[in-house]
Amino acid sequence: MYTLYGKKGSGSATTQTALEIIGAPYRLVETASWEPNAAFADLLKVNPLGQIPTLVLPDGSALSESAAILIHLGTVHPASGLLADDAAARAQAVRGMVFIAANCYAAISVIDFPERWCAGADDDAAVKERIRSGTRARLHQHWEMFADLFPGRPFLAGERLGALDIHAAVVSKWSGARAHIESRRPEFHATLSRIEAHPKVAAVFAQHWPKA
Repeated sequence: MYTLYGKKGSGSATTQTALEIIGAPYRLVETASWEPNAAFADLLKVNPLGQIPTLVLPDGSALSESAAILIHLGTVHPASGLLADDAAARAQAVRGMVFIAANCYAAISVIDFPERWCAGADDDAAVKERIRSGTRARLHQHWEMFADLFPGRPFLAGERLGALDIHAAVVSKWSGARAHIESRRPEFHATLSRIEAHPKVAAVFAQHWPKA
C-alpha cells in the first residue's frame, strides 16, 4: 500500500496517474502547504519541506519530487510501461522528466511566489509582476525547446503512454503554457491532448480539473 500526500489541481496528479496505470493500491491524503489541515503535520513528519506530491512507499520510507517518484515507480513496476524497456528510449524519458523538473516546474515556483526570489519584494506589486512576466516568458521558451526535443510518436517516449507523458501533461497546465504551446507548437499541443484522452489519465484529471 502506497500513501500519497497531494491536493486536487496540483502536481500530485502525476503520481496518482502513475499509480492508477500501475494498478497499485494507494491511500490518498489531501493536504498542502497553502491549505494546511490536520494531515499537514503528518506530511511534515515524512517531508520537512511539506511538498506535494510526497509518496510514502510500502516499506515506510518517503519519496518526493515528481520526476523522482515517476522514475522510481517505473523502475519497480517495469510491466507498467512507465519507463521504456529500450535503454536509449528510457534514457531520453529520464532526460525529459528532469528537463521539466529543472526548467519548467522550477519556473512555476518563481511565478507563484516571486517574493521568495527577490529580497524586499513582499510588498512591491510592480517588482513581483516584473519577475512573473519575465519568468513566464522564459517558461514558455522552455516548453518550445521541450516540444522540439520530444516530438510525439504518438506519445513522447514511443508507442506507449509513459511517465514522461504524464509529467508533461500535468506541468504544462499552469502559467499559460497550454495557450502558448497551442499557438507556437500545435503538434505538441495535439500530443498533450492525446495524452489527456488516455482513459487512465482522463479519469485522474477529471478529479483534479473537473470541467464546468
